[in-house]
Amino acid sequence: MTGTSHGTAITAVWDQQSVWSQAAGQLKEQVVRARARALALGVTAAALGTAASQTLTWNEAVGRVLAFAAAVAAGAAPLMGRRGGPDRVSDWIRLRAVSEALKAEVYVCLAGVGAYRGNDSGGDLLRERARGFVADGEDLLRHTIGITAVERRVPDVREVESYVEQRLRLQLQTYYRPRAAYMHRKVRLHERIEFALGGLGAVMAAVAAAWGVEQIAAWIAVAASIGVAVTAHAVAQRYAYQQLEFTRTAQELDRLLERWSAEPQPAPEAADRFVAACEHVISVQNEAWMIRWTVG
Repeated sequence: MTGTSHGTAITAVWDQQSVWSQAAGQLKEQVVRARARALALGVTAAALGTAASQTLTWNEAVGRVLAFAAAVAAGAAPLMGRRGGPDRVSDWIRLRAVSEALKAEVYVCLAGVGAYRGNDSGGDLLRERARGFVADGEDLLRHTIGITAVERRVPDVREVESYVEQRLRLQLQTYYRPRAAYMHRKVRLHERIEFALGGLGAVMAAVAAAWGVEQIAAWIAVAASIGVAVTAHAVAQRYAYQQLEFTRTAQELDRLLERWSAEPQPAPEAADRFVAACEHVISVQNEAWMIRWTVG
């Protein structure tokens, strides 16, 4: 399928996908930043509260300042957390869903498979399906205001073989495998932090018990509280779950790629099934990820 009308439709939908992708990215940053700040404020409140109780005995003025700061941090933590709450998470995930649906449809259209095979009205079909995706997220259009499409080339996909290189292999090499590795590092980092805080609490408990240092004993609860907060943050960010999903999806796409490479002379119907299977695996990963984020 070639032609000016067809090319114009692809470019228009590709630009549209850029806008929705940026909107999703911006909202994600707000959610992640809000949660990190809420964690920091909660930790600060616990530390300042303990420091205030101990400082009041020898310097009332400093103790009161620390107590005030602890109260402010404690009050601000839940307010900041709301900026990363369920409503914003839901909007972010739905923005990404529209973005991913537009991207998948462009790749299927470029590969010329399925409903686009031999379809002289492929551009019209692409526009129609894109309108349907956007209509499903019509209430999210407010997040796209002021965002312009990033100038980028339409993927150089002309048939299934270029689809394999530009969509499948590129996704594996630049997204799924790196993201799985990144999430693995996040999981390990939080495990180390939790272990270190647990060890610190044990050492402080031993010192307090052996030498009767009450001031150190007060910080045991702080270390425990910080450990719980870090664990809760890791659970909220779903690092372990994301690592599993990215790894599983990469393995599924690898299997499809191996099977396709083993086909000597695949028929057009086989190409249709192959591309549909690839997009299905990607969409299943996205849907599982989205459901996990929304239901917690």
